[in-house]
Amino acid sequence: MTLNDVLQVLIYLGVLLALTKPLGAYMARVYEGEPTVLDPVLGPLERFLYRAAGIRPDEGMSWKTYTLAMLVFNGLSLLVVYVVQRVQGLLPFNPQQFGAVSADSAFNTAASFATNTNWQGYGGETTMSYLTQMAALTVQNFVSAAAGMAVLIALVRGLRAKHAKTIGNFWFDLVRTTLYILLPLSLVLALALVSQGVVQNFASYRSVPLLQPTSATTPVKDADGNPVLDEAGQPRTETSPVTEQALPMGPAASQVAIKQLGTNGGGFFNVNSAHPFENPTPLSNFLEMISIVLISSALCYTFGKMVGDTRQGWAVLAAMMLILVVGLGVAVWAEQRGNPRIDALGADSVASALQAGGNMEGKEVRFGIVNSAIWATATTGASNGSVNAMHDSFTPLGGLVPLFMIQLGEVIYGGFGSGLYGLLIFAIVAVFVAGLMVGRTPEYLGKKIEAYEMKMASLVILIPPLLVLVCTAIACVTDAGLAGRANTGPHGFSEILYAYSSQTGNNGSAFAGLTGNTPFYNLLGGVAMLFARYWLAIPTLAIAGSLAQKKLVPAGPGTLPTHTPLFVVLLIGVVLIVGALTFLPALALGPVVEHLMLYS
Repeated sequence: MTLNDVLQVLIYLGVLLALTKPLGAYMARVYEGEPTVLDPVLGPLERFLYRAAGIRPDEGMSWKTYTLAMLVFNGLSLLVVYVVQRVQGLLPFNPQQFGAVSADSAFNTAASFATNTNWQGYGGETTMSYLTQMAALTVQNFVSAAAGMAVLIALVRGLRAKHAKTIGNFWFDLVRTTLYILLPLSLVLALALVSQGVVQNFASYRSVPLLQPTSATTPVKDADGNPVLDEAGQPRTETSPVTEQALPMGPAASQVAIKQLGTNGGGFFNVNSAHPFENPTPLSNFLEMISIVLISSALCYTFGKMVGDTRQGWAVLAAMMLILVVGLGVAVWAEQRGNPRIDALGADSVASALQAGGNMEGKEVRFGIVNSAIWATATTGASNGSVNAMHDSFTPLGGLVPLFMIQLGEVIYGGFGSGLYGLLIFAIVAVFVAGLMVGRTPEYLGKKIEAYEMKMASLVILIPPLLVLVCTAIACVTDAGLAGRANTGPHGFSEILYAYSSQTGNNGSAFAGLTGNTPFYNLLGGVAMLFARYWLAIPTLAIAGSLAQKKLVPAGPGTLPTHTPLFVVLLIGVVLIVGALTFLPALALGPVVEHLMLYS
């Protein structure tokens, strides 16, 4: 790595850490119901929403009632997104006259956005109308993220409660998250992105002449749209000149802002933030990279503030940061090394130039290798899923980093709320393991961790890898699953493994070589996303309810401090061991063996 590479990484991490405490403190005030600077503007709107919906925000809910409210809200959200897609051809704000989305694709997209996964089997600029992008997808970018935050705050209340039967009010948490956190931050970021050239309009697509006309080969079709075959039975093609290009328009900046801040990741355009209309300049690229992990990082300080010990939040953030930095280092190193097969071409000047520049395949020259590696590592650690480079084009070890970051459970910053509550579950497991070592009942933040909490924690930890491996196995032994690969061998296997890791990890990024918009991948992937989201949230809320009813136990001589470097190392070890032991055989069949093949 060069000095410039190191400086880019240090500036990114430095700005992220500088913003963590002030934003975290502000969010703690939001969830404690304390006054904020936005109360004069948003307070009347908040109270109106409560009155209109018949919500009593001060009325606490048991964990079962809280869970039911979350499931009903998310179920209705899924239904609305599905219906809007199916009837979008009849709705306004559709200048390109896009018709209804197919049933399987609409189901997959509805499940994806309702679960904050934002896996996309479709091309946004060729499939979705402006109304669908705004009223269905962008709305879910707000509320699905807020629902994940609500689960986290419920768990935090359970940890700090003193023999309580309630864990808060879901509707209060949902409204406060959306109004006081997501909307203001998204507005500021959207304005900044518009200033950099991100499009935000309702105009029809524009055709512009190409500076360098080219030609394209297209299949010949009959009047019914069927391919015309030649004498050998092969599809007949024709070459036609291409002199114009259609430039997609639309309200992109508003969706790009919340997709990054809410760890959603769904691109307005098909190639996501590699598209110049979503991410036109180095400044927009930096702002979006910061936004990917900003709230997840600040939540660690919010957690410490709400439990009355900010050292706890800093310890959790330290564990996240250390793993992120190691992943970043490996990704940058692997991509800067390039492809050793190019060295075998000899002293050819073109080959030497390619190797000297590292692996630039699939990357934007506007951003380069370091910014692409930072983005890939952050987006897969943070359950965001947006991309500014194609992960399918990374080197085997470079592609292993984002894949492994997802498989760690999306807890290294993780999703909006879901990442931190996932890591807190790992913290509970860590203190349980430590308690077994010293023969003492484990405690975390003054609450005894007993059999019930460990059963629920086991579900949270075991369900995602089970879904990943089972779905990958099904795809690898069926014709419909294998048909989606763009490559055979280890890389084709990695494409499938990455797809189901991404969907069950609520990430949404992909190895772009996989054709995922088929009935097989849409249906199986949609089911995987739903199971992975709610079969983790429900046990987490169950733990919150159980801990809330327990009395606080004063710390004693045998209590394990959970704010020390020793605990940080223990927590990292638990996260890595669970991820490595579960997925190491699958990774060995994919990116590891592919890397070894480069030197064979």
